Amino acid sequence: MVQHALDRGYEVVGVCRDASVKKLDAFKERITVIPGATNDREVIKRAVASCDGVLVVLAPMGVHRYASGTAQAVLDYARPGARLVFSCGWHITRDGKDVYSLKIKLLVHVVGRLARLARVVDLDDQVEACRRVFASNTRWTVVRGSDLEEGESQGLPVWSRHVGDPILASNITRRVDFALFMVAALENDALVHEAPAIVGCNTPSALAHAAEAGSM
Repeated sequence: MVQHALDRGYEVVGVCRDASVKKLDAFKERITVIPGATNDREVIKRAVASCDGVLVVLAPMGVHRYASGTAQAVLDYARPGARLVFSCGWHITRDGKDVYSLKIKLLVHVVGRLARLARVVDLDDQVEACRRVFASNTRWTVVRGSDLEEGESQGLPVWSRHVGDPILASNITRRVDFALFMVAALENDALVHEAPAIVGCNTPSALAHAAEAGSM
């Protein structure tokens, strides 16, 4: 995500947990890094003070409201009119019209609950974080990612408003392209107040959709 932002000429300020700061060493001469937790309100206040756009990973780590705390801090301290782009998984629904596979339902309701009991992940807190974003009057977008894989970029992912739409059937996106979509969304006003569910542009379902649209 950092590289995509730099490639577009952005000045980048990044918040990174202390333990992970070294992962950004390759960029240390080109970006400003503020060590700290993303749900630390003072850290976020400093980081977003001069930013016209904010990219936010709503990580549902632990059971101490990490995701909702992160979202609330950004909503409270981002500059008026700033472009806010949040990321989460397909399990988040905005209007209740998404149609989920049995696999996703099992992951959310069984694995998600076990993870919370183990105090590792709290998906309910990610749901709450997105609820707060959806209810805000900011210029937000919530990017809902499919399963992810490593590999070279295939290009900008395609999207649909609802999980279950045929274009999303392949349920896979390159990690680097998820980041690309996040950065590209900063300049795409058509995505303001949208919660796009994305999938890789070269996946079978995306190519089938493109072929069908081209034949009309």
